[in-house]
Amino acid sequence: MKYFFYFILALFSCNMAFAQSVYITDSSKYNLRSGPGSKYKLVQTLPSGTRLTLLGENKSTGYSKVKMSTGGIGYIPTRFTINKPTSRWYLTKANQKLELLQAENKEIKATLADLQTNNSSATSSNDSLTKERDQLSTDLNNLRQTASSAIQIQRERNEFEERFIEAERKLHQLKRAKQALEDSTSQDWFLYGGILSFLGIFFGLLIPKISWHRKSHGNWDTF
Repeated sequence: MKYFFYFILALFSCNMAFAQSVYITDSSKYNLRSGPGSKYKLVQTLPSGTRLTLLGENKSTGYSKVKMSTGGIGYIPTRFTINKPTSRWYLTKANQKLELLQAENKEIKATLADLQTNNSSATSSNDSLTKERDQLSTDLNNLRQTASSAIQIQRERNEFEERFIEAERKLHQLKRAKQALEDSTSQDWFLYGGILSFLGIFFGLLIPKISWHRKSHGNWDTF
């Protein structure tokens, strides 16, 4: 009984040792021959997942006539062909697509980083432009005020010039009036002087005659 127990335990241990999971690899390579049989010349060794164009199938020989993408034609056992790609082919395509997506993701991250950098630069430039705009607005307002002051000053200057010209015109008129008055006064004095001179001469001539006449009448009275 004791030996039987040891035998059962040993048998169970052996079953446990050989009960391991295994997988069949699909990375095999298959021979493409020039005819439908293993006796024909080997044309090329094809890896698993190679895409072929089926030209015909011979069930008696178990070979299929296929055409490669390069244009070469040969025969391969029908049992090695399937109607859809193998899982390894899908895995390879998935890995290629994953690598492509990772590369695109890397490019997108780089582009995003550039955009963020450009955004920072644009923000800084926007701030600078905003400050420059505010400064230009301030300068424009100051210029408007200066221009308004200049226009006001020019207007006042024009008014002063007009008033000055009017004052000069009136001054010239007054000077002409004064000159005319002085000329008129001189003419009056000259006229008065001429009249007085005439009267002096007249009376100078008249008085002796009057005296002579009186003397003449006096002499007649004595006779």
